[in-house]
This record gives sequence, C-alpha cells and structure tokens, in this order.
Amino acid sequence: MPHAIEARLAELGLELKSAPAPAANYVPWVISGNQIFVSGQISQTEAGLITGKLGADLSTEQGAQAARACALSLLAQAKSALGGDWSRLRRLVKLTGFVNCTADFTDQPKVINGASDLMVAVLGEAGRHARAAVGAPSLPMGVAVEIEAIFEIA
Repeated sequence: MPHAIEARLAELGLELKSAPAPAANYVPWVISGNQIFVSGQISQTEAGLITGKLGADLSTEQGAQAARACALSLLAQAKSALGGDWSRLRRLVKLTGFVNCTADFTDQPKVINGASDLMVAVLGEAGRHARAAVGAPSLPMGVAVEIEAIFEIA
C-alpha cells in the first residue's frame, strides 16, 4: 500500500520524478540531527528549465507554477534523503524562495505560494511552514524561481 504522501500526490495527478542532480559543487541535501536541509531547487520540468523574469516575461501565475515545480523537486530530494521512507518525515519547517524579478515587482509572496500551497496539499498540516519570499535581480541559468527547504524527520 502506498504511503499517504504518495497517495495524495496521485490524487492530485502528480508524480515525483527522480531527484535532480546538483548543478555545481554541492550536495542536494544534508541530514543534520533531525533535519534535512535541501539545497535550492530551480524551476524546471521534464520539458526543461522554466526561465524568465517576473514583472517582465512572466505573470504571477506563471511564477507560481514555476514555484510548484520547485516544490516537487524539494519533495523528490526529501524522498531521496529518506531512502524512500516517508514515515520518517514529520513536517516541513521552512521554505526560502527566490524570485527572479524586476525591481518594481512586489508579488514574490504570491509566486512562492505556488510551492507553499502544494506542500500543504500534499503534506496536510505537516506542510504548514515558516517562509521567506525574496526578489532577486537574477537566478542561476535565468530560472524564474529557486526554493530551498528544511524538513524535520524522525
């Protein structure tokens, strides 16, 4: 029987792909004590990178979809860190989201809601978290969004 997280993903019509490989000299996650620190996950899908600048090239809704893609990668990394054992996951503690945007764009929280909303939809109350949503003048490879996470584990 699939774990509740896998079942919820399926109900939402979502599937976790393999955890993305690091793009530079770092590891995708580190377990320290009872926490998993997941490195920033960039906005990408099977079709490729989601690039662009909010306030110029992309709408807030497109940015939220990019953040949602980041959230799926964060979950894939957490699953990898746990060796697939979702029963060890206690909660999402914090998300820190970076939005590639123009200087006058102020809807970073609405963009990062794409990730926050997905985490709550998948993890329920355990998906409610502390958060930061920060605007950035550019992000690696021109991606629209990058998000890092901290999860609590057993």
